[in-house]
Amino acid sequence: MLRAKLNDALKDAMRAKDQRRVGTLRLVLAAIKDRDIASRQPDSRDGIGDADILSLLQAMVRQRRESIVQYEKGGRADLVAQETEEIEIIESFLPQQMDQAGIEAAAREAVTELGASGIRDMGRVMAHLKTKFAGQMDFGKASGVVKGLLS
Repeated sequence: MLRAKLNDALKDAMRAKDQRRVGTLRLVLAAIKDRDIASRQPDSRDGIGDADILSLLQAMVRQRRESIVQYEKGGRADLVAQETEEIEIIESFLPQQMDQAGIEAAAREAVTELGASGIRDMGRVMAHLKTKFAGQMDFGKASGVVKGLLS
């Protein structure tokens, strides 16, 4: 479903001659295709699912935010603007992101639900959060919250 939405958006951007959007969507679709190829099994040619696409999109946003920091240090305002535009385009395909309070509430709920009691259970809790909140949560922040709850 998300893959079709991205392809449709690419076609619309091409019709509108929006070069920044076309370029960004082509990068996204190429990254998805790379993941599809990497995840192929001999008995299955299916591509990655929406949850994996969402995590890929989040990773792309995170990479661009890191690039912005470096470009600002280097005084490259033009590249900062380009990366910011790309982030906006990619984020338009992501669901609304949880705020810090939502992350904390979801982490507390997951710890309680799984009966996690120590830092050894962190992997189980994070896996649970990743399946339940794929694309909606910054798992870097969630990791810190879970670690604090289990320590």
